[in-house]
Amino acid sequence: MKHIVVLTGAGISAESSIKTFRDADGLWEGHDVMEVASPEGFRANPELVLDFYNQRRRQLLTVKPNQAHIDLAELEKNFKVSIITQNVDDLHERAGSTNVIHLHGELLKARSTKNINDVFECKTDIVLGDLCQNGHQIRPHIVWFGEDVPMIEKAMEVCQTTDILIIIGTSMQVYPAAGLMHYAPDGIPVYFIDPKPSVDSNKNLTVIAENATIGVKKVIDHYLV
Repeated sequence: MKHIVVLTGAGISAESSIKTFRDADGLWEGHDVMEVASPEGFRANPELVLDFYNQRRRQLLTVKPNQAHIDLAELEKNFKVSIITQNVDDLHERAGSTNVIHLHGELLKARSTKNINDVFECKTDIVLGDLCQNGHQIRPHIVWFGEDVPMIEKAMEVCQTTDILIIIGTSMQVYPAAGLMHYAPDGIPVYFIDPKPSVDSNKNLTVIAENATIGVKKVIDHYLV
């Protein structure tokens, strides 16, 4: 059974009405990114940061997977499929995908501020005074700027074993995620789906300038039959 690795970014969830966080001017919902997505920002104003993610979490619980998420899950009937996502939502899992690596954490999980491995499900608001079992403040299970990306080594290993690589809804400009495609074996087919692609087609790379729902269907119908 062939192994497909799928790298996904904000573009695939945008069609489920998930906001992409970063606006054209570089702000995240009107905030400087370092105010709401860095350890320094959390130390300076924890209530602001917790509220920012509380709002994102509430919104996530109101949306559903779109057809691209569903089509990728359906691929598991005929392929081994590994999804590596930069997204912090759970839409891949809700659509039925069973092997998902979250590079940047998960919005519906929380963790202790003192122990990175003390992680648990969390679908409600987090406020100051909410403590883990060891009495420490909890925070969103999100990888903030300046923090290590714990799952990156596992993602690299997965990419090394793929027969087909599909990249969806990400510019592949932000590291370390941007480097993952270079771990895929030389010469394998690569499909890049994005309405405004940052790369051009070449010998092994096929660019599909469409949104995720249309692009995924095109890859399945034209290249994976």
